[in-house]
Amino acid sequence: MGRLEGKVAVISGAGRGIGAAISLAFAEEGAAVQCLDIDPTAAADVAAKIGAAGGRSEAARCDVRDSASVRGGVEAVVEAFGRIDVVVANAATVTPRTTVDALSEEDWRDALDVNLTGVFLLCKHALPHLRAQGSGSVILTASQMGRVAYDGQAAYCATKGALIQLAKVMALDHAAEGIRVNALSPGGTATARLERRFGTLEQAESEWGPTHPVGRLGRPEEIAAGAVFLASDGSSFMTGADLLIDGGYSAR
Repeated sequence: MGRLEGKVAVISGAGRGIGAAISLAFAEEGAAVQCLDIDPTAAADVAAKIGAAGGRSEAARCDVRDSASVRGGVEAVVEAFGRIDVVVANAATVTPRTTVDALSEEDWRDALDVNLTGVFLLCKHALPHLRAQGSGSVILTASQMGRVAYDGQAAYCATKGALIQLAKVMALDHAAEGIRVNALSPGGTATARLERRFGTLEQAESEWGPTHPVGRLGRPEEIAAGAVFLASDGSSFMTGADLLIDGGYSAR
C-alpha cells in the first residue's frame, strides 16, 4: 500500500517543475491526482504520464487569479473522484529582479494575485469539502525566501513569507475540523524557473548551487518527497509548521 493510497489530491501549478514532481510522486504513492495549471497542455501531459504508469489523474485549466476558474477546478476534482483529501497550493509567477522603486505596479499585483491570492482562492473553495468529511491536509508551497531576503526579489519574498503565516493561521482555524495546514519551503531547485532566471540550469547550478551549504541545487523529486510526507498520515501530528527543504541555505 502506498502512503497516499485511497486519497484524492488537487494540485495547482501542476504542469511543470515542483508541481509536476509532486503530482507524479503522489500518484506513485497511490493518490488520485487532479492537475490544475493555467497551461492546460502542460497539466494534461503530467496527467497522461500518471495514467501511463497505471495511476489515476485528470487535468484542467485553472487560472488561480480568478475565483470562478478555481471553483471550477475544485468542482472538477469532486466530480471526477468524489472527494478531496489533499490540497497543494503550488502555483506561482515569476517577477522581475529589481528594487521596489523600479518594480512596476503591474508586476507587484501579479505576484500578489498568483502567489498569495491564488493560494487563498484554492483553499477557500476546497476547504468546505475537507470540512464535510472531517479531515484533510493542506500544503502551501512557500520558499526559503519566506524566511531570508534575496536582493531584488521584494515581491517574491513578501508573498512567500505571507504564505508561511497564512499556514499558521489556517492551522489554528481548522484544527478542530481535522484539517492540517502546513507550508513547504523549497530552496533553490533545478526547474525551468531557474533556467529562465540564469539562462541555463548549468549556469544556475554553477552560480547558485554553491550558496547552499550542501553544495548544489535541490531536485524537484526531493521537494516532492517532503510534500508526500505532509500529505500522508505520517505527519498526522504536524500542523502550522513550515517544512524547510533548502540544502541549508537559510542556516547561514
